[in-house]
Amino acid sequence: MLVVLLVLVLAWPIGLMIWANGKINHVDALSGGAGTAGTTYLLAGSDSRADGALRNDTTEGQRTDTIMLLTVPSSGNTSLISLPRDTYAEIPGYGPNKLNAAFAFGGAPLLVETVEQLTGIGVDHYVEIGMGGIAGLVDAVGGVELCLDYVVDDQDSGLVWEEPGCQVVDGETALAFVRMRKADPQGDIGRSERQRQLIQAITSTVADPSLVTQPGEQVRLAEAGLGALLVSEGTGILDLGRMALAFRNATGDDGVRGAPPIADMDYRPGGVGSTVLLDPDLAPGFFQSLLDGTVTDEDTHSFE
Repeated sequence: MLVVLLVLVLAWPIGLMIWANGKINHVDALSGGAGTAGTTYLLAGSDSRADGALRNDTTEGQRTDTIMLLTVPSSGNTSLISLPRDTYAEIPGYGPNKLNAAFAFGGAPLLVETVEQLTGIGVDHYVEIGMGGIAGLVDAVGGVELCLDYVVDDQDSGLVWEEPGCQVVDGETALAFVRMRKADPQGDIGRSERQRQLIQAITSTVADPSLVTQPGEQVRLAEAGLGALLVSEGTGILDLGRMALAFRNATGDDGVRGAPPIADMDYRPGGVGSTVLLDPDLAPGFFQSLLDGTVTDEDTHSFE
């Protein structure tokens, strides 16, 4: 009986891992240029309207509202850095434009190549989640607690926040929470902070120790989570597990999160509208510090 019990205890997580690997959807995203130290994940949130998550929205094509670099150096501080979607960048084959235009022009491969060129950091793993995936995942975990310190009634995103503070929200409200930008006094930077808050809320919820004794719930959540993701070829369930641990470290007391040094939030070079200009003097050293693990919160962009 002890042997049988041991086999069952060991077989379940192994079987779950094999099953989960088969549920992962892949995309050919990497440039082959990953050669920098440590491990870097490029996280992208696709706002393609194809999944119907946004009702009464006729916008065509694909865009990305969320672009984050999660960097695990060989030693030092793990970091989660949000690249504003309107960052002024050189897009290979297309010239200078807003960073998220790379995704619209060439999908994941061109976004990866553009980010690598902008930052000098090789991307080891690409992870994309769609709008419908965000809403479905939040509903799958039974809602998450999110916090906002001001009142919002934003028609563009659909977010209504009647009083400052924290509340448990469903998938539809969580989606509006991370899409809202025009009503945010910090614009894209504020939205990036809310996006990181949502990811942290979801990962904290699924890390509940009680799930260890609920195999059925493990399968349900794994199916909802993996169904929402599109990852680069060669990225498996173990890589996603390491990414989750890295995210927890980056959002913990010893992690670093924020945005790169910014010179101008309303840079208008002509032809592409208002963009975000990274500080040309500070940005190169900042991105190198992500790889070195020497980056600190004081190095990130601040409105203070």
